[in-house]
Amino acid sequence: MNETTTVLLITGFLGSGKTTCLNRIIQHFPKDLKLTILMNEFGEIGIDGTLVEGDDIDMMEISRGSIFCVCVKTDFIKGLYALNAKIKPDVLIIESTGVANPSDLKRDLQLPIFDNRFVFAEQFCIIDAAHFLEAFATFASVEKQLATSTVFIINKTDLAGKELTEKVKQAVRENHPDPRFFETTFSDIPLDSFPFLSDKSKESPDSDQEAASSPATLSSDELDAFISDLLDQPDFETTPPDQLVSVTYTWHGDTFDEIRTMAKQLPASVVRAKGFVREKDAVHLFSYVMGDWTIEPAAKDASEIKHLNMVVFIGEIEAMDGIAKAVTSGNWSARAVFQPMDLKPL
Repeated sequence: MNETTTVLLITGFLGSGKTTCLNRIIQHFPKDLKLTILMNEFGEIGIDGTLVEGDDIDMMEISRGSIFCVCVKTDFIKGLYALNAKIKPDVLIIESTGVANPSDLKRDLQLPIFDNRFVFAEQFCIIDAAHFLEAFATFASVEKQLATSTVFIINKTDLAGKELTEKVKQAVRENHPDPRFFETTFSDIPLDSFPFLSDKSKESPDSDQEAASSPATLSSDELDAFISDLLDQPDFETTPPDQLVSVTYTWHGDTFDEIRTMAKQLPASVVRAKGFVREKDAVHLFSYVMGDWTIEPAAKDASEIKHLNMVVFIGEIEAMDGIAKAVTSGNWSARAVFQPMDLKPL
């Protein structure tokens, strides 16, 4: 068992292609190493976890807010503690929500309760070349992700074209001192250029040495007290950079024409929507990013999908009324609207 866990963070604004990148890594990942994935989603329910490809993947899912703000920081710290105390993977890949401010990640990984297990390796920033400039001009989280990333994957270049792609790269250069670029489609980058994925040592300490170096396990009350003290620190990040909200609607219709009509009527203040939907026996993935949308066959059987016929919408607060109006063209019912900082229905 390895004494340390190498950590890769995948960031990028909503709909940029983070889960596609994650699946590329899973396909490339050495079979003799132990991998854990922590999937963080902004909405009330998680959709992206179902999209992860691979057999027997050890995965943790945290929804309803960003793991890097106070809204679900407790879940994040407890998840890392469980990894350190029990699972001890060789590599941890964190896919953060698209509106995350990851500035505090390195500090979080060095908390004393983790006993120096976590070693930060890279932060990938996935960039949707076709929509980046609009998102960058509107949402503060994009700037935060640029400032802290080490690798920039300019994705969807086929939709953006060369001129727009160059403008995107220039914007990144203006906000990062030494960006490393990969231009691609479908997040297809040369993963062999990242040695931490294949060169991690598998040398195991002997059992006596490992037992001697293992920290005492905190009780549930002790861990809660530690996290409470952490959240009270004056320099702790307590607010998300963008005040977005999410709402989940259940679709009860029987033809995708209802979904197409709804998508065309969504207001511009909706930045992301996603969900698995079924027409007869065919399961498709509905994906909406800043005005562009697709309904494509899903490589999943209905039995594999936990939240079938549920669509998560993310947007600014004023978008909620527009979404409610757009779904009146079909057979939809609303679930709770969540504002992650409050963690309660609006």
